[in-house]
Amino acid sequence: MLLATLAAAAADHIHFADLGLNKVALSLGFFDIKWYSLAYIAGILVGWWYLLRLLREPGAPMSKKHADDLVFYATLGIIVGGRLGYVLFYGLDRFIQHPLDIFKLWDGGMSFHGGVIGTTLAIILMCRQQKLNWLRVHDYVACVVPFGLFFGRLANFVNGELWGKPADLPWAIVFPGAGDMARHPSQLYEAGLEGVVLFAILWFAFWRTRARYAPGKLVGIFLLGYGCFRFFVEYFREPDAQFDGTIFASFIHMGQVLCLPMIVGGIYLIATAKGRRERVEPIAGAESVA
Repeated sequence: MLLATLAAAAADHIHFADLGLNKVALSLGFFDIKWYSLAYIAGILVGWWYLLRLLREPGAPMSKKHADDLVFYATLGIIVGGRLGYVLFYGLDRFIQHPLDIFKLWDGGMSFHGGVIGTTLAIILMCRQQKLNWLRVHDYVACVVPFGLFFGRLANFVNGELWGKPADLPWAIVFPGAGDMARHPSQLYEAGLEGVVLFAILWFAFWRTRARYAPGKLVGIFLLGYGCFRFFVEYFREPDAQFDGTIFASFIHMGQVLCLPMIVGGIYLIATAKGRRERVEPIAGAESVA
């Protein structure tokens, strides 16, 4: 009865088709440039710029040269980790049957949680090679990640994907391929919380407190903040189709399950950061960042 009512009311809501959005940003005839690809590029470039700005402040854990190398390692970790995470967490059966589909990145399918794992491992590898404090480097990286989250969720919205549950709200949207019911634009909820709000929290912690001198505190704030925000938004987000009829659709979403270790890890890093503070040492060459 409720679904029928929502479907009948959909005519009074926003229709995605009327927004004039197109997942293709620029078509060259033989090649299409999609907003999703541009979102990744924008997140990396803006994040790189902001990272260099952070490194100008006293106590930086690495130099500009290290930051330049970090972009390569982090990008590799995002792509490899994000794709493999999606395969393992959301579509293992499909990729077992069609293993070559793993390489079809242009078809979409990236896991943020997988990207976090991949980027973490890539940064640890770089730090071991260059003898840097990997936890302090992660603190600075955590401050720039919200840029990528913001642009990525906007791209999800432009693509008309990852929509929310049915809703009868003035801003609810009828998405193509999602039936006749208006739905929560959960992509925008995530862009606001995981992008704008989380960035503001980390900005305050970095610029208005001495959190950057306590190894692990900033990354802990990021993990706790992202985990809580994502867990909350999942209540408004439609469960992934591959989990229809399972516990990951009816009781708890897969996204929420993957957030629980992030929340616990974030609390631990924040609680133990003070004990690591006295071991902070300046990095040679960090003061040369221009």
